[in-house]
Amino acid sequence: MSTRRALLTGLAVLPLAACVTPSVGAGAPDLKLVTFNIWHNQGDWAARLPLLVAALRDADADVIALQEVLEDAAVGLPNQAQTLADALGGYSVHFVSTDTEGAPRRYGNAILSRLPVVQEEWRKLAPLDDYRTALRLRVRHGGRLIDIVNTHLHWTVEGGAIRAEQVSDLLAWLPRDGTPLAILGDLNAPLPNPELSGLRAPRFVEAFAALHPDQIDRTTLNPAKGHKGAHIDQIILEAAHFTPVQAAIIGDRATNGEYPSDHFGVEATLRLR
Repeated sequence: MSTRRALLTGLAVLPLAACVTPSVGAGAPDLKLVTFNIWHNQGDWAARLPLLVAALRDADADVIALQEVLEDAAVGLPNQAQTLADALGGYSVHFVSTDTEGAPRRYGNAILSRLPVVQEEWRKLAPLDDYRTALRLRVRHGGRLIDIVNTHLHWTVEGGAIRAEQVSDLLAWLPRDGTPLAILGDLNAPLPNPELSGLRAPRFVEAFAALHPDQIDRTTLNPAKGHKGAHIDQIILEAAHFTPVQAAIIGDRATNGEYPSDHFGVEATLRLR
């Protein structure tokens, strides 16, 4: 492995992954995905946690992509993805961070999966000084293999060039072996923005926009937390492999004046072609 690849990429192959090849058979059941930026421990985490658990339990997803996940020993905060998985039950936890493994404080992204995982790989996205990652799980679903990716792109409004570099790096890194691909995450920009052109048609379709073209500007940023509305949390699918059959925004209602996060989540049900 080259020095550059060792720096940028972490690879974990689970048992039997090396001998698994993508299945081309039909008949896989529908796949349910969720993406949710959980706002680490900002606001009242103790009040928000049960609301997040309730929203995720109601979604009943096969795979959940989480952004802004924190573990911090100094404040007694266990890994938030593990906490959510323990509350939900039945999910494996896959967490990545640019912070050193074993450090007392680590901040990053995670995927929760109740599907068998046959391969796991992650990458620090270029430019490296923006500290962004992409995590890919290859999961088995109804006899098919599917790649699920979670990412969280650069956040500033004026940072389109940085996001463009991150998208280019992400797409160059991902396998092109015929395995159906879904990219989930907080892209910190609406999909029509120029820097996200690589994630649009003809290769990709965004699940919520495809099913609700009259709501493409519906915000996933929570105005109650001081945000200007924008639809920046997305579930992006390879059009050749998936048909979205249901999509919705979740976690967008307050309970006793509190919300699960400063973002709303997005869920989608997909049918494999």
